[in-house]
This record gives sequence, structure tokens and C-alpha cells, in this order.
Amino acid sequence: MSRNHKDKYETTNPCRLHTIMSAEDANSGKKSYWPELEITGSIRNLSPNLWRMTHLTSLYLNDNNLQRIPGEIGLLVNLRVLDLSSNKLRSLPAELGDLIYLRELSLNKNFLRVLPYELGKLFQLQVLGLHGNPLNKDIVAIYDEPMGISKLLTYLLDHLQVNTGLPPQRPWIPLTRPNRSRPTCIFTVMCYNVLSDKYATRQMYGYCPSWALDWDYRKKGILDEIRHYAADIISLQEVETDQFYNFFLPELKVDGYEGIFSPKSRAKTMAENDRKFVDGCAIFYRTAKFTLIKEHLVEFNQLAMANAEGSDNMLNRVMPKDNIGLAALLRTKEAAWDNGIPSDPAQVQQPILVCTAHLHWDPEYCDVKLIQTMMLSNELKSILDQAGQQFRPGHKSDPSNVQLLLCGDFNSLPDSGVIEFLTSGRVAADHRDFKDLPYKSCLQKISGCDKSNEFTHSFKLASAYSEDIMPYTNYTFDFKGIIDYIFYSKQCMVPLGLLGPLSVDWLRDHKVVGCPHPHVPSDHFSLLVELEMSPTVGTSNGLIPRR
Repeated sequence: MSRNHKDKYETTNPCRLHTIMSAEDANSGKKSYWPELEITGSIRNLSPNLWRMTHLTSLYLNDNNLQRIPGEIGLLVNLRVLDLSSNKLRSLPAELGDLIYLRELSLNKNFLRVLPYELGKLFQLQVLGLHGNPLNKDIVAIYDEPMGISKLLTYLLDHLQVNTGLPPQRPWIPLTRPNRSRPTCIFTVMCYNVLSDKYATRQMYGYCPSWALDWDYRKKGILDEIRHYAADIISLQEVETDQFYNFFLPELKVDGYEGIFSPKSRAKTMAENDRKFVDGCAIFYRTAKFTLIKEHLVEFNQLAMANAEGSDNMLNRVMPKDNIGLAALLRTKEAAWDNGIPSDPAQVQQPILVCTAHLHWDPEYCDVKLIQTMMLSNELKSILDQAGQQFRPGHKSDPSNVQLLLCGDFNSLPDSGVIEFLTSGRVAADHRDFKDLPYKSCLQKISGCDKSNEFTHSFKLASAYSEDIMPYTNYTFDFKGIIDYIFYSKQCMVPLGLLGPLSVDWLRDHKVVGCPHPHVPSDHFSLLVELEMSPTVGTSNGLIPRR
């Protein structure tokens, strides 16, 4: 390490400012922490001990006589800055591509003729110095373009051969055996955010090759996954309008499904040509087992406006978000029933309300997500009230006759107010997710209030998945967590089994830092559960009677 005896190391680079510990501090036992290291002065070989310094964030090896850099440099996984300029390098190790946190890489004034394609994995690179190398003309031409660094990284990653093997099949986790003593309806449910094409960009997912982000490539993997698991009810989010009508619906009709769809509310204000790119929610159901009675669209912006009660926060925070919920009121057919058909003809046609939702994404708007959930719950209650009369004409309306299945991307972690409200049936009026904003008066219109200090709903719901089974449903470089859910009426539905997680070993061993990936077509993993449903027409289910 080059040193002098001044208090400050003099450098022309204002980012590199170092202080030297005084003799007094050293003698007193003061500990130093140096995340940066500079080695310079005609060095020809590097000590293997250097690769143990995994804490380093900056490494300056410029102005030496290095002819090669060993692959062990890939062990310095915390590097943000690496300067290899003004050496005698003729090649670079592929392991440089493992330094995915690199922001600056200086390779100026070497003898490089080619670059390893693995450099394309450095998707966070902002500064790349290549001047003074006899590089291939094609590389230089890309590099010299506007936004040349980004284009060059894309080119390199797109040409990097994918040697990663396919992930192993996700395990099926049995939970309990079906009840064979009476007729029950056994069916499977899938929930899957397929990642809208307009969001699948290199800016968002720089670790994924552009060809693997392309919709024509990804749609094959998505459809293969849906067909492989062949769920009886399929709930999808981030489906673009054009994709629903021209891809998903015709393809799944061939497999015996019908489906419903609605785009986000903004589609209403757009020209027809732009509208087809708006994403929304879709529900597909197997026609051999279910019949569609009615579909319902839940528009959160309209509900926020209708229930604002003069609240600026409802109008300025909740109302501008155009997320939706979509519900399908289904009725079972005889073919849906296992172990015989119910003796009561009404029970054969068991109603089930399937809802899918996609809530607002921004973590800063946890209040909006919770209020969207409360509005959705209130709307589902109204739909069930109407349906309860429809299925028992001449009798008193009983919404508990209708089973409820709620799926979706709730963009909320298991410890959030959203999930607390859905699973426990209540949330405190001063819950932290409300951000101390004065929503209380308008929320009393859209939620039950058994007590003055809390909001409630009347469904008894349980989540099919738990954190110990599925550690994350959304897997990107910046975020890994559980935000997708399947909730079911726990009084008369029992989960028999569910699909386990993608192999953690596969993700680790192949250094998959995020999805999408050439072998994983979305940034979300699909959820799949097998449910056993008992008939409830004329019996109590789903709703807790008020006392």
C-alpha cells in the first residue's frame, strides 16, 4: 500500500480521501476499519490473502504490471469499485461477473481484445472504463453509442450461454386426507402474478437477459406452468388486456376453461389502441366442474370517491390508485363432487364466490392497501348478501350459504395490517398502517365496527400458505418476500395439500439473484392448493353471525 506521512493522502480523485491513523491512536489500541484498499507500484503478482478480504467495497489495483487477475476475485462479493486500469491484462476472468454490486469498473489502458460475456451480469454498473484497449470493433461501436454502457451490458448478457439446469420440480406437500364419509367437492386453486409485459424491462430486471424478458418467450413458460398444474380455478394478476383475449382465453378454452377479465380502471379513460396494454385481473374456471352465475368488478378508486366523506386523504391518496378486484360467482356441477352426490339437490349446485385482487404496490402507501382491502371486504359482503337470496328464493337471505375464496397479489407482508385484517377479522383503528391519518369517519361506512376502536369484517378466512412453507412468493434482486395469498372460508373448506417452494438450493447454487430468469418466467412464484369443500346451502358457513 502506498503511504506517506501526511495526515491526508493526496489524490486527484475527490472520492478517494483517506486518513492515516496517528501513532498515538495506534498505541492506544484503537481499531481501524478500512473498506478500501489500494495496491500500486509495478506489482506483478497478487497475494492469495487478498481474496480473503471479502469486506472490501473498493479495490484499486491500477498502475501495476499485472498480466492476469485470478478467478478468486469473484470472492470479493461486496466490491462497489474496482480499478484495474493501466496494467497489462490480456483477458479477464469470468468470475468478475459474480461481483453484482459493482458500480464502477475501470479497465482503461490494458491489452484487452475481448470481454467475457459474464460482465453482462454486472447490471448495477454505472461507470465502465474501456479506453486504451485493442477491443473488437463491434464492442467499441456499442460502447461509443449514447447509453453505451447499458447497451453493452445488455449485449454481453444476451450472448452469455445459459448453463443453468432447469429447477427441480416443486414438491407437493400433503396436509390431510379427504373425508370419505360424505360427499365433498375437491378442487385445486392457482394464484399467479404473471408479470405484465410492460413492466418486464431491463431497467427493472437488469439481471435477466432481454430475450428472457420478451413476452413471446415468457408466455410459453407461463402457459406451460398453468397447464402442468391444471388447477380447477386459476386466479391471475398483471394480465394485459390483449394477452387475455388473444392468448390466455383461447389457449385455456382448449383445455376446458372459461374465463373473465377486467383491466385496471385507467383503461376507461384511454384510447382503444392504448387500452389493450393495460393490465388487470383474470379468473379461469374448469367448465366441467363450475358454471358462472355472475361476475363483479370492484373498482377501488370509485369506492374511495363514493366513501370519501370529505376526507382529503381518501381523495388524494386512495382514490388516484386504480387497482381492482374481480369476483366470479360460480356454482358447482355434479362432476365436482367426490364420494357421491349430496342428497339435497340444492347442495349439488353449491355457490362459491371466487375473488382475485391486485393491490397497490408502493410500501409507502400501506394505508392505501389496508383501505383497499377493507373496501374489497365490504363489497364482497354486499355481493354475498345478494347471492344468498338468489340461491334460496322464498327464504330469508343467507349469505353464509355462499363459500368465499379470495386470491391475489396483496403487495403486503404477513405482518401487515392487510393480512391481520383478513385473517383475524379485525384491525385496530389506530393501526400503524393507517399512518395516523384521519380516516376513521369514512372507514366506518365501509367496515363493521363492533367496538369504537377497531374495524371488523364478518368472514372467517384462513391463508392456505404459511411462512414456514413458502418463504417468499415474490423473488427479485431488491425484494424477496410473501405478498401473494390464497384465503379460503375455513369453516367449510379444508386444504388437503399445496405446492411447495422453488428449490432454495437451486437458487443458491446457480446464483439466481432474482427472477424473471430464463427458467422462471415471472418475478412471482405461483401458489397452488387443493381444497375440500363441504356443502353449505342451508347451513351456516363463511360469515360469523352478528351478536
